[in-house]
Amino acid sequence: MSIFFITVVVIFLYALIKKANNNTKDVVVNRIEMGNEGSNEDDSTLSILQLSDLHLENISISPDGIYEKLKDEQLDLIVLTGDFLDRKRTIPKLIPYLEKLNQLKSTYGIYAVLGNHDYVLKQPDLQTLIDTLVKYNCKVLKNQHDIISAKGTLVNIIGIDDFSTKRSNIEASYKGIQSGINLVITHDPNIVLQMKNYHFDYLLAGHFHGGQICYPKAYHLAKMGKLARMNMIKGLHNHDGKPFYINEGLGQTGVNIRVGSRPEMTLHKLSLGRVSSEAVKAI
Repeated sequence: MSIFFITVVVIFLYALIKKANNNTKDVVVNRIEMGNEGSNEDDSTLSILQLSDLHLENISISPDGIYEKLKDEQLDLIVLTGDFLDRKRTIPKLIPYLEKLNQLKSTYGIYAVLGNHDYVLKQPDLQTLIDTLVKYNCKVLKNQHDIISAKGTLVNIIGIDDFSTKRSNIEASYKGIQSGINLVITHDPNIVLQMKNYHFDYLLAGHFHGGQICYPKAYHLAKMGKLARMNMIKGLHNHDGKPFYINEGLGQTGVNIRVGSRPEMTLHKLSLGRVSSEAVKAI
């Protein structure tokens, strides 16, 4: 094999890896409308910012970068759907991100659930992560719910713990909810396949990173549950007539590259009237 050929191959691989790394910096802000199609009435909708899978060991957007993209948005609620980090030494890196999220001043605060990578932490490091989230005004829900009155409508914010690590307890999460809108936040979207008898108006999850490396398809996700094998790995979907959204996440695992996927922040506008699966529109 000639030196020239080897040189060409090395240059090509370098360019490919560089492009894949640059993709991690190309953060998209997706906007989703749920219910009351065509309505722009601020008093009838809940504006929700969802961030997922920060994976702070491999994230290409700074706290300031997040703030600059979102500072002009009027936010009612911020939800964080798990996988913040998986190393003890990374916990301090979370703090400036939380500080910037607090500066966005969402009306009803910040809610969080944990993901499978967070559970890699041993005690007491996991508790340190939770305490850090709480210190910076995040309500961490572990098979629990909170009830808010949003613009005159009761909203049950239902936080189901991570399904992939067998920590989910749907019954406990729903115990004591009131009549109103059911907003579920969780990490692994495969939980929707277990929720036939539990109503939700909207469910927000992450976990799959949109495949992270999809060439030509994210075959490696097959081991991550039935939804992945059904090619439901990102975006808006329905199951049993109930809508759910899979966020592509902001960070990466393994190596800091993306192919066929983009890091994402999502702004959801949720109707405070009863949401139906027929009234789903992505914009």
